[in-house]
Amino acid sequence: MAPEPPLLSMSGITKSFPGVRALDGVDLDVLAGEVHCLLGQNGAGKSTLIKVLAGAHQPDTGEIRWRGEQVTLRSPIAAMRLGIATIYQELDLVEHLSVAENVHLGHEPTAAGFVVRGKAAKESTAALLKRLGHPEIDPARLVGELSAAQQQIVSMARALSHDVRLIVMDEPSAALDPDEVDNLFRIVGDLTAAGVAVVYISHRLEEIRRIGDRVTVLKDGRAVANGLPAKTTPTREVVALMTGRNVEYVFPDRPDSPPSGEPVLTVRGLSRAGEFEALDLEVRPGEIVGLAGLVGSGRSEILETVYGARKPTTGQVLVDGKPLKPGSVRAAVRAGLGLAPEERKAQALLMLESVTRNVSVSSMSRFSSGGWIDRGAELGAARSATRELSLRPDNPSVPVRTLSGGNQQKAVLARWLLRGCKVLLLDEPTRGVDVGARAELYAVVRRLADEGLAVLLVSSEVPEVLGLADRVLVLREGRVVHTAPARELDEHRVLDLVMEGSPAS
Repeated sequence: MAPEPPLLSMSGITKSFPGVRALDGVDLDVLAGEVHCLLGQNGAGKSTLIKVLAGAHQPDTGEIRWRGEQVTLRSPIAAMRLGIATIYQELDLVEHLSVAENVHLGHEPTAAGFVVRGKAAKESTAALLKRLGHPEIDPARLVGELSAAQQQIVSMARALSHDVRLIVMDEPSAALDPDEVDNLFRIVGDLTAAGVAVVYISHRLEEIRRIGDRVTVLKDGRAVANGLPAKTTPTREVVALMTGRNVEYVFPDRPDSPPSGEPVLTVRGLSRAGEFEALDLEVRPGEIVGLAGLVGSGRSEILETVYGARKPTTGQVLVDGKPLKPGSVRAAVRAGLGLAPEERKAQALLMLESVTRNVSVSSMSRFSSGGWIDRGAELGAARSATRELSLRPDNPSVPVRTLSGGNQQKAVLARWLLRGCKVLLLDEPTRGVDVGARAELYAVVRRLADEGLAVLLVSSEVPEVLGLADRVLVLREGRVVHTAPARELDEHRVLDLVMEGSPAS
């Protein structure tokens, strides 16, 4: 008896954009009921490939077969009608619509040819949310009022509202805490048990081991490995395939002795009601201080308050001993603070503008006079800053939206490098960044610190905080419960503290 053909077969897929060959003859086979993991560095072609699969991009050449039949996916609607749903990392929900309206957007329930709003949509949405393990989410609530994790569940409910046979999940765990990741994996297990295939993209290799069946690795637009066993392929082999080299040491060496000198950043008794309280910290020139804690511990809120994007309830922030005006980003930037936020696309980058404009935007007074901008000087300064960070491609005139995630993050850092900031605030600096690009970013941050920059770092990944920071403040429920040099801590100790620690005296 002949074997069942793959649910999905993509053969020889190519796709080019101006100056970039994003996909160069990629093959991908996905079986019904399996979790097929797609790995590769940023810029390897993963996003382009899943957009071809979702009908958002049309391939230049190649063939797509669905359940053995050749198909053309001319639009996302065409892909959805076949049973292919895609959940992007950057969720495409409509914030001013309700949960139920988002779930059924474009295919509202009907009766006798008329769209049925209200009760029917809410009831079917509630059933989907219960299936996903989140019955507490109100179908009538506006999506914009939900947490990032809840929005992820809504996006999954929308996918399941169709008769899906394959779901693409792009970094689905990025905004989830450990309990929510467990629930995600339960959902994936239920889907595959029912014969639904899942294409799963993640930079967390431990997740691939836990949930994956097979792995395809992309590098430079090509599939360098197809269908590797997810649970038994050695990590070193996977990393070598992704990067083209063996990565022995991800984190750069720390200085032998702690930084000395007067603090450049001082935080005294900083609090925001309901978010964090009584925060004291100092960061010296050349020092990287990390904040470790679970989602909801107040980490990002602390950075945004220090930066002036949120106004504190009590306390003050000082730079070089001088207090900043509370709740003023302008005052913070003028004093020498720079922020690389967690959501760089939404909060930091001008996605339709060039790399040059994104780098120069905080330093425009250097290039403008009398209402005129010296484009040559702006371009030259941006080129110098991006080359210092080895941003690729080496062309600051390209739109920043065409860059990989790691290089977009370098563009944000180049902005503050050009500005000459004294204190760099990093919120989830490697979110959505692959293994090789992470190592590059770590080296960049350490080099900037070695040159005298003060760095305050937030990350959900405890190994990242411990590997990059000189000193770590452990947060639990908005309060510091422990402070120690990073080399005196390990991941188990930090997790014990965030789960059961008591406030530090």
